[in-house]
Amino acid sequence: MAKITYIEHDGTEHVVDVKPGLSVMEGAVKNNIPGIDADCGGACACATCHVYVDEAWREKTGSSSAMEESMLDFAENVEANSRLSCQIKVSDALDGLIVRMPESQH
Repeated sequence: MAKITYIEHDGTEHVVDVKPGLSVMEGAVKNNIPGIDADCGGACACATCHVYVDEAWREKTGSSSAMEESMLDFAENVEANSRLSCQIKVSDALDGLIVRMPESQH
């Protein structure tokens, strides 16, 4: 299991164990973490699972695919460290990952 810290826009932190193989989005949904809507269920088709990856974790989470980059055009307040959490696969190497949610997914 990888411990992932999800930080809501207001600073509220949720630290949960997420099974390797799941996505960061699935970890949030399964643990009822507010701030990740995941309207499309993880199909990289809606941008409502937008997160900001903590700078220390950007390399370990990999780079965005062309499809993910295209979907991020629909997210609000995109930054250099923006990712769609449905596209980040959890592994033991991501134990300690920190992601922050934007103020709104819509």
